[in-house]
Amino acid sequence: MKISIVSLFPQLFTEFLSTSIINRAQTKKLVEFEIIDLRQFGVGIHKNVDDRPFGGGPGMILRPDVLSACLQSIKSSNKPLVILLSASGKPFKQKTARQLSNYDHLILIAGHYEGVDQRFIDKSVDLEISIGDYVLTGGELPAMVVADAVVRLIPNVLSKSEATFEESFEKDTLEYPQYTRPEVFEGESVPLILRSGNHLKIAKWREEQSLLKTKNIRPDLLKK
Repeated sequence: MKISIVSLFPQLFTEFLSTSIINRAQTKKLVEFEIIDLRQFGVGIHKNVDDRPFGGGPGMILRPDVLSACLQSIKSSNKPLVILLSASGKPFKQKTARQLSNYDHLILIAGHYEGVDQRFIDKSVDLEISIGDYVLTGGELPAMVVADAVVRLIPNVLSKSEATFEESFEKDTLEYPQYTRPEVFEGESVPLILRSGNHLKIAKWREEQSLLKTKNIRPDLLKK
């Protein structure tokens, strides 16, 4: 998979790309990242990428011609899926991440300022994504969130890829409680059933605990 990220602050991705699973996925050549500085496509001496909104109002809007020129510069062997990270996009879900992991090429555009010219969105954007009901300074953090969630679902990125099917939100429930050593911690013991060796009973217990946890913390998931 190839993931191209368009940003006004490409330096923010340096540490993100060089650590943990994201770095290992690149080392295994399972994913290729391309970070593109939108400023290099800016207009005029000052490389302007934004302008005032028609109709008035606060803030600045990213120009459609600048974004379009940037998009046209990105080379792809297959038609890429163009995603705009936006506060007004569709909520990002685990199911969305799994769907995106099947694409050969994703282009993530980190929005900034007060937004993006709607003409560019209508002509060039396939999907708008929001990572939550709040507003951030820019789309860089959401781009990292989407990239991280997607990359770990690519086959062979994780040593035990089947583990991703046992996680929170895969079945519209939260993951069951997990325990490890020491067996007794500050007077609290690991549940006896997890030490029983009875895998059928353990599976049933985990399913029950998953539902209970979801009911207590995210009852909205169960309403689905």
